[in-house]
Amino acid sequence: MLKRFIHYYKPHRRIFILDMLAALTVALIGILYPIITRQMLNKLIPERQYRLIVAFGVGLLVLYLLRMLLNYFIQYYGHVMGIRMQAEMRSDMFRHLQKLPYSFYDNHETGKIMSRMTSDLMDISELAHHGPENLLISSVSIILSFAYLSTINIWLTLIIFACVPFLIVIATVLRGRMRDAFKKSREATAEINAALESSISGIRVTKAFTNADKEEEKFQVGNGRFVESRKKAYRAMGQFHCMTAFITDVFNVIVLIAGGLFLYNGGIQLGDYSAFIVSVNLFIAPVMTLINFMEQYQSGVTGFERFVEIMDQIPEPDAEGAADAGTLRGEIEFKNVTYGYEQDLPVLNGINLHVRAGQTFALVGPSGGGKTTICHLIPHFYDCENGEILLDGKELRTLTRESVRRNIGIVQQDIYLFNASIRDNILYGRLDATEEEVIEAAKRANIHDYIMTLEDGYNTVIGERGVRLSGGQKQRLSIARVFLKNPPILILDEATSALDNTTEILIQQALDELCRGRTTLVVAHRLSTIKNADEIAVIADGRIVEQGNHDALMAKGGAYHDLYQLQFRLN
Repeated sequence: MLKRFIHYYKPHRRIFILDMLAALTVALIGILYPIITRQMLNKLIPERQYRLIVAFGVGLLVLYLLRMLLNYFIQYYGHVMGIRMQAEMRSDMFRHLQKLPYSFYDNHETGKIMSRMTSDLMDISELAHHGPENLLISSVSIILSFAYLSTINIWLTLIIFACVPFLIVIATVLRGRMRDAFKKSREATAEINAALESSISGIRVTKAFTNADKEEEKFQVGNGRFVESRKKAYRAMGQFHCMTAFITDVFNVIVLIAGGLFLYNGGIQLGDYSAFIVSVNLFIAPVMTLINFMEQYQSGVTGFERFVEIMDQIPEPDAEGAADAGTLRGEIEFKNVTYGYEQDLPVLNGINLHVRAGQTFALVGPSGGGKTTICHLIPHFYDCENGEILLDGKELRTLTRESVRRNIGIVQQDIYLFNASIRDNILYGRLDATEEEVIEAAKRANIHDYIMTLEDGYNTVIGERGVRLSGGQKQRLSIARVFLKNPPILILDEATSALDNTTEILIQQALDELCRGRTTLVVAHRLSTIKNADEIAVIADGRIVEQGNHDALMAKGGAYHDLYQLQFRLN
């Protein structure tokens, strides 16, 4: 893991080296004050060398001005380096998330993923900046202080440094508790973010059902867990700090007593004793810095571990030697396909179907039968467990996922539109399209006239998930996007089921235009919309129970006939 962390320093080697040199210089300047203090107390003041006293003071002031500038460099450029590393990690995570399979998002909440990309990476960037700097300054200061204090009185110095093992023992014992506590705190923060994201996204449903109290109750459960986890983290942190602070306080007592005894017995001069008392802070300060660094270290390491967990998720793999599909004709064939989202719980059981290029093939049947799962397998969102899926006679796994999806357009009931302009949302179908092509796609989707009534036309921002548009307008915008993509294979997954009859007629006209000349797979609950399909398959319990065109299935008087008659009576 350390090697992976160090990897992010490589693009910033220059700033890192300068930052470390600045930190080293700051540590060296820090040792000069007690050295000059000792000189003044032992020599310059008793000998009344006032010019040297002033000269030493001015020289020290110049060095402190230099240290001020170096500290500015460390704080500013060190943090810039840290934030750039954070940005690179966030970019790497974002790119990696784009490659992860659908199954990952089935099992991970959006809010928790967002937490790993924000607060966790912020802690990592702080560690990236302050970690090496604190370790260098503290280590150099401790070494120099030991060497300098030894020149004053070696035995008194050894007595002080004998306390170090106690600090190491305490840090080792309490470090594990802090690490576990902060990890649980991170998990609780992610849960709050997930709950918050869910509640805010569903605020309109909450208001519609007047369930604000229920949402608050659910949020407070997560909030309570967060408070408890932070209390445990702060308890571990408090134990760590109070015990280490106690040891450092003992240092001062030891210096006072031991130094007093040495002074009483003539083992040390008064000036040296005074300088030693001043100089012992050279040791205590870096030790305290290292102690405080442990808290930051735990937060940063925990954050990086959570970052690595995401980065170690296996992306969607293309089979070795997978070829580009090129432009497909649109022939689709399922051969004895079995699939389940969970082990031992199959959704599809031995599906066999054949869709000819340019054919309209409809899937109907009760909810949960496996219709949408079939639609998800064709673009290779999931891998079938058994059997084969063929596109133009080529096994799906022998083709790259990207090239397969490039040939498929999907229109679903649940439309996702970005919080961007109408133009940008249509362009998502093909980013290099011209303005004329965008307008033509909108016209073919029967949405252009509406767009032109808007003050900003195609530049109109439609809000999160297209909240400023009606259901029919959002649906037509998504159809325009597919028109622009112009794929040979089209999947319509209940594209009109949530619309009123008038809007459905407008949408159906656009869909009929969209389907022309393409292989079209239609999932529909309203059987009236698929009467003219070339082939209809009735899916129930993961199996095809009937197949044929509308007239043949009605004449058969089976499952399709019963579904159609039931809808007719209900209407």
